[in-house]
Amino acid sequence: MNQSLSLQAPLQAVGIPVSVGLSALGQEIQHIREHLTTPANPLTLESGLLADRPVWVGRYAEALIDKVPESLKTFASRNLRFALTALQKIEVELQQQTAGIDPTRLSIVMGTSTSGISDSEQLLKQYFNGNTSLEISYQPQEMGCLAKALQRYLDWQGAAYTISTACSSSAKAFAAGQRLIQAGLADAVLVGGVDTLCQLTLNGFNSLESLSADICQPCGINRDGINIGEAAALFLLTRTSAPIMLYGVGESMDAWHISAPHPEGLGAATAMQRALESAAITAEQVGYINLHGTATPQNDAMEIKAIRQVFPGQHVAISSTKHKTGHCLGAAGAIEAFICTQLLKDQHWLPVHQHTDIDPDLADQNYVSEPLLAGNINYVLSNSFAFGGSNISLLFGAGT
Repeated sequence: MNQSLSLQAPLQAVGIPVSVGLSALGQEIQHIREHLTTPANPLTLESGLLADRPVWVGRYAEALIDKVPESLKTFASRNLRFALTALQKIEVELQQQTAGIDPTRLSIVMGTSTSGISDSEQLLKQYFNGNTSLEISYQPQEMGCLAKALQRYLDWQGAAYTISTACSSSAKAFAAGQRLIQAGLADAVLVGGVDTLCQLTLNGFNSLESLSADICQPCGINRDGINIGEAAALFLLTRTSAPIMLYGVGESMDAWHISAPHPEGLGAATAMQRALESAAITAEQVGYINLHGTATPQNDAMEIKAIRQVFPGQHVAISSTKHKTGHCLGAAGAIEAFICTQLLKDQHWLPVHQHTDIDPDLADQNYVSEPLLAGNINYVLSNSFAFGGSNISLLFGAGT
């Protein structure tokens, strides 16, 4: 590996004692595992999101809470209801883990790229259909409102902010949370991401000709773009060790193109290498990589080039899970981190890569075709690469 890419000092590992992940995979762990290890398709073909045709999306099919508490009314949106639905599933554990900690030492860092935009879309339709007396509050779609609302709900008093760096947003929330702890500014941090389906992002990617006509095919010979999904995934980071640990973080910035990655994967390779260095482990110790794997021609090609640079000849097991969740945009890093933490807990399965033919130019890698693990794995890497070249790799591992 080029030494110019090796600049990451070791970081303090943080524990992950509590987590939750909601997506098209469902909410129960057994359903999530079944979807990721079998040919079952959790995506749905929906009309009304694009003007000219139906589109495949990864929609969370379970019920959300009906409404937000009165104290959060100014933040109310489907995105916030999704966040609170996830939070309430771990709220008892969360309170147990943080009992006795000074509230000023409890922080929140969230990632999103849509916030409450879907709710504003519905109101704007009414406005342009003639209801011009309608009052529209834009506060629920402000990016920062997600962390603020969760802070008010939990009555925590530490730092609370939202990161919005497109598809790396919620992965960067992990990095920010780890830094808050290492800098001595927090004792525990709630991190994660929430994004909900909306017409803005679907039509935006459609205008870029980046939406797949079918279920997406990461690294496939006929790959033609992404499916978009929605997800809510939350994690508590703590100073103390836990069965699952965040050991390393690697970040980089391409600044190569507003929407395209560096063609040789230089930024992606830098992020992965820095994640290894920050955890003080070698490439040989990584048992699985969850690819960013969007199924766009350029992204998949550059990511495999980057893996060849950082993991030469290692044939580490790899797969993308976006053909099962859709690309959850600002929440993608968080829901894929949740998948990684679950397989580390279980230690007997890996997510299966999509089954169509692999592009011959990318076929020299160890794509997961059989879900059963032959032996335990200690470390897994999760990649998130965003518009503008905002790259991050998270390294998780088994703890105590």
